[in-house]
Amino acid sequence: ATMAPAKKVVKKGGKAAPAAATKQTKTKSDPLFPARPRTTMIGGAIRPKGRDLSRFVKWPKYVRIQRQRAVLYQRLKVPPTINQFTKAIDKNKAMTVFSLLNKYRPETAAAKKQRIKETAAATASGGTPPARMAHQVKFGLKHVTTLIEDKKAALVLIACDVDPVELVMWIPTLCRKMDIPFMIVKDKARLGALVHQRTAAVVCLTDVSKEDQAQLKLLQDVAREQFNDNSDIVRKWGGGIMGLKTQAKLDKRAKAMAIEEAKKQASLGQV
Repeated sequence: ATMAPAKKVVKKGGKAAPAAATKQTKTKSDPLFPARPRTTMIGGAIRPKGRDLSRFVKWPKYVRIQRQRAVLYQRLKVPPTINQFTKAIDKNKAMTVFSLLNKYRPETAAAKKQRIKETAAATASGGTPPARMAHQVKFGLKHVTTLIEDKKAALVLIACDVDPVELVMWIPTLCRKMDIPFMIVKDKARLGALVHQRTAAVVCLTDVSKEDQAQLKLLQDVAREQFNDNSDIVRKWGGGIMGLKTQAKLDKRAKAMAIEEAKKQASLGQV
């Protein structure tokens, strides 16, 4: 059996024992370090606007590699054969070139399949098969190389951002030797979209229709002037650009040497 709890006995004329008094600590507000209570409400974890934290972001490996490569291309001495791929044509010329090449885009795989079916059906029924495009853009590294060697290419476009660059590094030299006009354009994704691929390192035109002959001749002249016959692009090295800290240090050193030289000249003049 459970026993009833004992009752508190209070003596006559006495008082019950007081509960333990809570200690109240008075906090003094410091003007130098004001208290900022943390908010746990919705939106309290949003960082303030105006702070650029991109420097502290751990970027993916491919982003770090391409940024380091860009910095290395600035710091190191780049030979002319590789440096010429930084001299792509400007936006207006690129728009003119791609507007011409858009007229001669090759057929897609689905369109080719449909054309082959129609050709087979027409041949079986004794009709006339559908005609193929007379002129179209040629792509593929080996195919374009063969066309250049056979002097069948009329205008060659090379992407400026092919990786590794050794794949296309020798094509400008081959084009100069075979006297075929070429251009370096931005970029491999745009060339790839032209021929229904993700990327394309190099494309070329072999011929165009009569109404576009004048425009092709104009683009060939521009290519020869800017790339084929440009001796500066073959001789000029790239890179050698130091960082901001190194440039500031070198400027400071040059100023100190100039001041020292001026003092020396002044002392020699007084003597």
